[in-house]
Amino acid sequence: MNRLLAKSGPEWTTLKDHLLHVSYAAKAFASYLKMDEVLAYNGAILHDIGKAHTEFQKRLTSLSRSSKVFRHEISSLLFLSAFPIDQQAQLIEMVAGHHKSIKNDAGDKGLLDLEDGYDYEDYHIGKWKEWSPAAFELLNDLRISCEPFSEDVARENLFIAVSYCQKKSIERGFSEWRGLLMGADHYASALIDETQNKLEKAFKVPNLAFFNRTHKLYPLSLKDTNSPKKHTIVVASTGAGKTDFLFKRTKGRVFYTLPFQASINAMFKRLAQDLEPTNPDLDIRVLHSASMVVKRKGAEEETALQSLFGSSIKILTPHQLASIAFGMRGFEALLLDLKGCDIILDEIHTYTGVSQAIVLKLVQILNQLDCGIHIGTATMPTELYAKILEVLGDDVLEIKLSDEEMDQFDRHEIHKIKSFNDATERIDQAIVKNEKTLIVFNRVARAQEAYLSLKNEYPDVPILLLHSRFKRGDRNEKEKVLMGLDEEGNSLEEFNTSSKACIVVSTQIVEVSLDISFDLMITETAPIDSLIQRFGRVNRKRTAATIGKNKPIYVIPPPENKNDALPYDVEVLKRSFEILPDKQVLKERELQVKIDYVFPTIDFLNIEEHAVFKADGKISIDQLTHRSKSILFELLEIDSVSCICEGDLEEYENSYFERRLELEIPIRYYAVRNFNQAQKGNKPFVIPDKAYEYHSGLDVRKISEKNFDVNNQLL
Repeated sequence: MNRLLAKSGPEWTTLKDHLLHVSYAAKAFASYLKMDEVLAYNGAILHDIGKAHTEFQKRLTSLSRSSKVFRHEISSLLFLSAFPIDQQAQLIEMVAGHHKSIKNDAGDKGLLDLEDGYDYEDYHIGKWKEWSPAAFELLNDLRISCEPFSEDVARENLFIAVSYCQKKSIERGFSEWRGLLMGADHYASALIDETQNKLEKAFKVPNLAFFNRTHKLYPLSLKDTNSPKKHTIVVASTGAGKTDFLFKRTKGRVFYTLPFQASINAMFKRLAQDLEPTNPDLDIRVLHSASMVVKRKGAEEETALQSLFGSSIKILTPHQLASIAFGMRGFEALLLDLKGCDIILDEIHTYTGVSQAIVLKLVQILNQLDCGIHIGTATMPTELYAKILEVLGDDVLEIKLSDEEMDQFDRHEIHKIKSFNDATERIDQAIVKNEKTLIVFNRVARAQEAYLSLKNEYPDVPILLLHSRFKRGDRNEKEKVLMGLDEEGNSLEEFNTSSKACIVVSTQIVEVSLDISFDLMITETAPIDSLIQRFGRVNRKRTAATIGKNKPIYVIPPPENKNDALPYDVEVLKRSFEILPDKQVLKERELQVKIDYVFPTIDFLNIEEHAVFKADGKISIDQLTHRSKSILFELLEIDSVSCICEGDLEEYENSYFERRLELEIPIRYYAVRNFNQAQKGNKPFVIPDKAYEYHSGLDVRKISEKNFDVNNQLL
């Protein structure tokens, strides 16, 4: 019995251990959610007991396998009558769909897909008398007292499960029991033997006393956060203390969002360091954009890698939260995790119609989940502000800075130039003056080209490139170099902590969260809201002595055609460039007028037709199913999947959760959709080593079949 396995290498977890680990998580989650703990335990034990099947064990330990479809959850349902009859409906919901949508699955492997396809029953029952005794022995060992029963009873159990699923699949809604089991299974699979220890830290409300700090340079720190109103909207200048204010407004567990994937890494480190003294056992998690796409018969299915259930603080992007709006795999677990928590939507400045429609839909759903919603932004179009208030009603604490307070944040003098070449003289001057220069491009490829050119031009000046397409481990190292601090926070005299000249070339990932300050900036035109965030990286360190002193920003005009303007709208870029002053100080008190000039109206996409949660509170998705193709792939150009280099494949497949994340590179799905995927972890797409270089990152143009190692080409 103990030789039965649930997971292959590198873990090689036994089936008994896995079922126990999942049961620990399921009971803890049920306790928190006030659901039946006994039922949760039974579902955890039943969900994978079908892995005792001879066929599953053979597939786990052998490279050769039958071409027939084998789903262990179907074999698990054969044991349904080992459990009380009054629990069987919920048990079926936990087991039948904990991996697959029960119908219209991307790989046609859902229970009802197989029911309609071919005679799968005999294969999943197999040689019942040979393998079921070990399963019965394991059930009894795990406190499920039952007598072995015949193959006929097993068939009847499967018939009951299929009949129940057929009924549920035409009912609209979602199953909390499915969500509970999926959350517990993911939790235990990620943590393995550490499951029990980690659960001791789960569901704890963080101590956020750290954010009670006050300082006259940060006007929001002096404002009263005590209000009976549930929600918050803060509009204030970058550096005014928005993040502290929003955290002070929370009362429970916190989901904290930032617009960019790269920026959440820096915020994770910052919060962990700031809160550790008062939260020695703080469970703070960062949700990476890692995802896997399973491709079968031309269909794709995305699974967002949900950071583990029950974290005190979880850091992610709004687009990752959006899986609940579209009913993507795992959405039920995320809904349960979110229920009643505080949600901080910080630095909201993504003003395309699609993104704003998604944010509004999220606000609507989170409000229905009884969440406290706390929104912070330096800039927000008036139309968007009004629509958010329309959703949240009167239960919102609204905070804005006065004109006099905003005047204290004037710190940038804007200069319009004709091209990047016009700024080279200014870079030369900055090097002589030992100033720090930040250069920002809207596309990774242009940033890479500029980086290589500057390395040749200034071989003796420290130059760093930052963008989203580095291996996560490499990007973490680069962020450490940029911050210029060691693990104890001591100065390394590099970049941010250096007194010498340096140059950083970046994309828009630099706009949020990285707490760094430069002396000048050269930037391509972005939408006005993004530019304002960008400008906040210059002259950032405010003191009483620096107020009223300005530093220069040089803005390159937008291109003329829309393809060159991507990922932005060319007309938005033109209006943004036009509204900027030239050779003048950018006045904070005038930003709202500029925002509304650039975004007089927002072309909100009607997201209702795509969302599974409707404005009237109804749910349009069939129970025990999820969307097999992420609408986000079609609506948003975001780094929605991951890839790894071919040379990292062996290490990836033989490493654990955290190391696998370090090897992954976020990338857009359409750049890699035709390539093979690894079969472990998040199933990242495999790209040629020649497409990646440590200093410059991934070059998408080099992702081609001809660039693979010859051995992989032959494979």
